[in-house]
Amino acid sequence: MPDRQRFTILLCTYQGERHLPAQLESYLAQTYKAWDLWVSDDGSRDATRALIEAFRAEAGPDRTVRIITGPGQGATRNFLSLLCHPDLPPGPVALSDQDDIWLPHKLERAAAALSAAAPLTLYGAQSHYVDAALQPIGKSPLPRRAPSFANALTQNIVSGYTMVLNDDALALARRAGVPAAALPYHDWWLYQLISGAGGTVAIDTEPAVLYRQHGDNVMGAHHGMAATLRRMRMVLDRRYGDWLDANMTALEACDALLTPDARSRLAAVRAVPRGHTLRRVLAFARAGLHRQTRRTTAMLYLAAALGRV
Repeated sequence: MPDRQRFTILLCTYQGERHLPAQLESYLAQTYKAWDLWVSDDGSRDATRALIEAFRAEAGPDRTVRIITGPGQGATRNFLSLLCHPDLPPGPVALSDQDDIWLPHKLERAAAALSAAAPLTLYGAQSHYVDAALQPIGKSPLPRRAPSFANALTQNIVSGYTMVLNDDALALARRAGVPAAALPYHDWWLYQLISGAGGTVAIDTEPAVLYRQHGDNVMGAHHGMAATLRRMRMVLDRRYGDWLDANMTALEACDALLTPDARSRLAAVRAVPRGHTLRRVLAFARAGLHRQTRRTTAMLYLAAALGRV
């Protein structure tokens, strides 16, 4: 990737006036200055749009700050529709939540990683967990196993608020379009799609974001025993099985974009519906499905044996 290739920051907002100013200021503090901002607002009734309009002047005349109206169907649909907006310029793009704070080196590290990466790459970084007052409460855990499609089918390990897609990754997401299926999380979908297409998933070991924890988080931090137990229970919940089904339905709809290996793994799982317990377990094993730890992988296979997933 050439030096100073221009990034487009993709920010999705909804009722964000409380925390949005700090996030916008963190864009201005980036050491990498070549960026524009696209905002998809999902029907905010507070001062969110006014804050962004005011930020346009602060960002300066050499930056585009564009606001569009989102589909009004939640964060996942908002991000995916923004990625597929017909006027969006070619990548790279950096996804952003409204309530976090980027560390000054975030775009600089992403640019360096993408410049040394394969043509089709999804970048993600670590984060510091902070409370509503920005006091430290933890740090994101590094993945224990390498990113892969077999892992992506069962969980997401690339947090959307740190994600950067290079040119080819953005083009792939746009070819896939906004899936008809109601997907649970946009970042999980991008991890699946890009790994399934044979792309590289580059995980930076350094924190790049202050991930603010508060009562309105769509998905909270993966931190501590309580979070671990919560996610283990989630694997046994039928809702998690519904999420897997929705993701795989969407992948089937664009399977021409996947590698033969990914199509084979996907077909092996889809050939045995939920409820065919032993056969389903064997299908998971043939496809190599796994989560990041032995314990949660065991829970996944138990859930399959119980007909939950």
